[in-house]
Amino acid sequence: MAKIYPFCAVRPRADLADKIAALPYDVYSRREAYEKVQGDPYTFLRIDRPETQFPEDHDMYAPEVYEKARDMLNGMLRDGFFQEEERPAYYVYELVMNGRSQVGIGACASVDDYENRVIRKHENTRADKEADRIRHVDVCSAQTGPIFLAYRRREGIEAQVRRAMEKTPVCDFTAEDGITHRIWVIDDEDSVVKIRQEFEQVESIYIADGHHRCASAVRVSQMRRQAHPGYTGEEEFNFFLSVLFPDDQLMIMDYNRVVKSLNGYTEEEFLKRIGQDFDIRPAGSEPYRPRCKGEIGMYLKDTWYCLKIRKERYTSDALADLDVAILQQDLLEPVLGIRDPKVDDRIDFVGGIRGLEELERRVHTDAKAAFAMYPTDIHELFAVSDGGGLMPPKSTWFEPKLRSGLLIHRIES
Repeated sequence: MAKIYPFCAVRPRADLADKIAALPYDVYSRREAYEKVQGDPYTFLRIDRPETQFPEDHDMYAPEVYEKARDMLNGMLRDGFFQEEERPAYYVYELVMNGRSQVGIGACASVDDYENRVIRKHENTRADKEADRIRHVDVCSAQTGPIFLAYRRREGIEAQVRRAMEKTPVCDFTAEDGITHRIWVIDDEDSVVKIRQEFEQVESIYIADGHHRCASAVRVSQMRRQAHPGYTGEEEFNFFLSVLFPDDQLMIMDYNRVVKSLNGYTEEEFLKRIGQDFDIRPAGSEPYRPRCKGEIGMYLKDTWYCLKIRKERYTSDALADLDVAILQQDLLEPVLGIRDPKVDDRIDFVGGIRGLEELERRVHTDAKAAFAMYPTDIHELFAVSDGGGLMPPKSTWFEPKLRSGLLIHRIES
């Protein structure tokens, strides 16, 4: 039984939403973030990446950096850039990308559900990345970037969403990248009760994107519980900001790989070696996009190839049968010596949003070969999570991205 609760969101004034909303903090390098905020007094990236308010050589993890985030957030609240909902509500959040609509519900999920695996992960997190967001949430006493959650569709929830979308949205703008964002408020008691009861029938919810933000929110909750030994479980710090999408709404793009070395093989030797484990056929000079699970596109020395995973390779194990797992187990590690792709600098990852042309560009500049993957299916993610497995790094790329600053959850006044 999932506990998905309404909350009193802090959200931008309608006339400032397009100026405030920002892509997630972790899509930018430090330099990119610094350049993005210059001369922009509104973008929420200033708060999500407060090191941009200091000289570029300043320690980005220093206490005063997080205090600056808190002060800027409080200043924007004080100056009327934001408004706070008067009563707990759910929030319908629609994103439209290239004419395709994706609609979720903004809400608060339970820390206890994360700890007892009602909310399930599919990736490990890094302690250094967690530490940064822990300090950010703790000092600001607010969760500013929603965790992207997925669940198996329920018609009862969809009916309430459709009803809400018949009204005028409180937020409606198209960002500079062409993605439209709209938000509706659901605060009438009947709808709130029905949505909460519907989620109580959901057995499992899955982290699609935002594992570090989620783990950090949970850690801050644990800290607040220790600081408030008489807590009841109803305090805001027991919940974390989320947007939940039904499984049939989600689009997962390919997450591709480039390698900077052939581990001593010539191109001909490399092709011969991987032919021991894959069926290979040349696909010409035009970019080859895999057409189905079990196909991998490979770009090597100006030529595209189709690598076909042999049927006998599959094991009926959800994790082992992922295309990204087979590529790692049968090619990257045994042939190229890349045992831990999280730390090996011979491999890099390229999100599908950049297109296959980016793979060609990399091979022509700083890489030797590129691998174009067929997108991991959301139900493969569910199956791995249900089994308690952890997917290889960079297995999924979700688009479009939720914006930070559109919904903020204050965990203590």
